Order: sequence, then C-alpha cells, then structure tokens
Amino acid sequence: MSNLQAVTDASFEADVLESNSPVIVDFWAAWCAPCKALAPVFEDVASKYEGKVKFVKMDVDSNPATAAKFGVRGIPTMILFKEGQVVGTQSGFDSSSKANLMKLIDSQV
Repeated sequence: MSNLQAVTDASFEADVLESNSPVIVDFWAAWCAPCKALAPVFEDVASKYEGKVKFVKMDVDSNPATAAKFGVRGIPTMILFKEGQVVGTQSGFDSSSKANLMKLIDSQV
C-alpha cells in the first residue's frame, strides 16, 4: 500500500468527499481473499492514474459506518467519487477487474 492512502470513518469526508480530484475507494478487509488478490491490481492502476485520481483503501472491519452508508454489502467493492458524489461502482474480483476498473475511471476522468 505504498502509494495508497488509508482512510477511516473519521477522515472520509475530508479525504474523499471534499477532494478536488476524483477518488476511488477500495472497501476491503484483511480476511478477504479476493481483496488480497485485488490489492496489486489496485496499486498498479493507481500508478497509471497518479496525479489524476486519488486511490484510497478503507478497511470495512475497522470502519463499518462509511461502508454501510454507501451500501457496501460485499467486498472488495470499489466506489468512484467525483465532486463528493458516487459516479461508479465495481464489486468483486476476477480476471477482467483491471480492465473494468480502468474503464470505470476513464468514463469519469
């Protein structure tokens, strides 16, 4: 998670909703195998959009309020925010996750 920021329920509004740039939030948990599989993909995509999109991670076990507020029912779930509004969502992990994530971001950036 070297170039990714961790956000919490307490910091979510300032770090995500009030951000001047689009933000993609990876809702994850340490025990989640698909989340672990997604992590290097998320980091790789983050490096491609450096300076354009902010990439953050939120541990749903430690921060349940924000996940509940945005209807996160399964993980991993990635939600793209732009100007404080949800503009896209992607859930789960499979072989097309990287391409789909980039398509989601490109549709809004």
